[in-house]
Amino acid sequence: MDQSITFTEKDQLKAKPESVQLGFGKYFTDYMFEMDYSLEKGWHDPRIAPYAPVALDPAAMIFHYGQEVFEGLKAYRAKDGRILLFRPEKNMKRMNQSCARLNIPKIDGKFVIKAIKKLVAIEKDWVPTEPGQSLYIRPFIIGTEPFLGVHPSGSYKLLVICSPVGSYFGRNTKPVKIYVEDEFVRAVKGGVGFAKTSGNYAASLRAQTKAEELGFDQVLWLDGVEHKYIEEVGSMNIFFKVDGEVWTPELDGSILPGITRDSVLELLKKWGVPVKEKKISVKKLFKKAEKQKLEEVFGTGTAAVISPVGFLKWEDRVVKVANGETGKLSKKLYETLTGIQNGTIKDDMGWTQEVVAASTSDAAAEPAGTPDVVSEAAVTE
Repeated sequence: MDQSITFTEKDQLKAKPESVQLGFGKYFTDYMFEMDYSLEKGWHDPRIAPYAPVALDPAAMIFHYGQEVFEGLKAYRAKDGRILLFRPEKNMKRMNQSCARLNIPKIDGKFVIKAIKKLVAIEKDWVPTEPGQSLYIRPFIIGTEPFLGVHPSGSYKLLVICSPVGSYFGRNTKPVKIYVEDEFVRAVKGGVGFAKTSGNYAASLRAQTKAEELGFDQVLWLDGVEHKYIEEVGSMNIFFKVDGEVWTPELDGSILPGITRDSVLELLKKWGVPVKEKKISVKKLFKKAEKQKLEEVFGTGTAAVISPVGFLKWEDRVVKVANGETGKLSKKLYETLTGIQNGTIKDDMGWTQEVVAASTSDAAAEPAGTPDVVSEAAVTE
């Protein structure tokens, strides 16, 4: 693959939104990264170009057979002006796992991180400065071959777009209300539940609408076979603090292996908090709640980081968690993770990578050390 990334400069840059207007996923930056794949050339023609619509043939296979994967990561601005990424090698590893399941050609994760760093360096003025804000980065791959027939596409397009964002749940910082879905299912073992692919989210929309109609914020999914074991929330992995011990559903092939989830597990083990990855019966969990042993519930994800849960509804039962407030452990995890991400807490876990140094003045310059930031083993295992 040609390792040189071309850059096409835009004639006029966009006006940037005020920080109070950001919301989540509403605004997009001036540029995007793009790269193509063909059977003859492999991945080729990497470029950063002005953000613009993508022209696709109406018969492009993404429209008809849903061959797509995506990732989500963020760039954070530290108080000293540095711009940091959080564990991007984990996103590239997971993207390749998703590609394998969707039969999409593997990417060179080391090179894509290099491209993301270059794109963020160019867009450094779009990285917000207010607490809780960041630049959301969305890499995704779509099948582009124009053909009507069920087989893997022969051509693909990888794009990376960026969006300055505030809190995923807006200004509402109160714990969210979760509805346990007992009719629809999200995924089953052997399916694509562990992959980050658009079909998983499309299948969740009806249940999400149902939850909102009942006055709840998110859906908590049960297993697709017995409908009795907890899996994950629509946009987050889920954790429960029960009688001094933290539980989270084990990864069994139907649950997304969250990067924030993995980070939380590492922090809890470092702090000496008892933690178990296991099958969690919703019936058993509600019995624990009735006995006042369910101390905290929180979701984890790139978008929300840590999202405390104040209420859980299952069938005709509703339980109030931690008096509807944010628990001590949830708060500590949030403050630690966001502190590492924005540089206010020393990163002794080795999780952040610098994109722009505090003294950098050339926004389009390639960040120092980019080619060597991630070992090939880290993204291909």
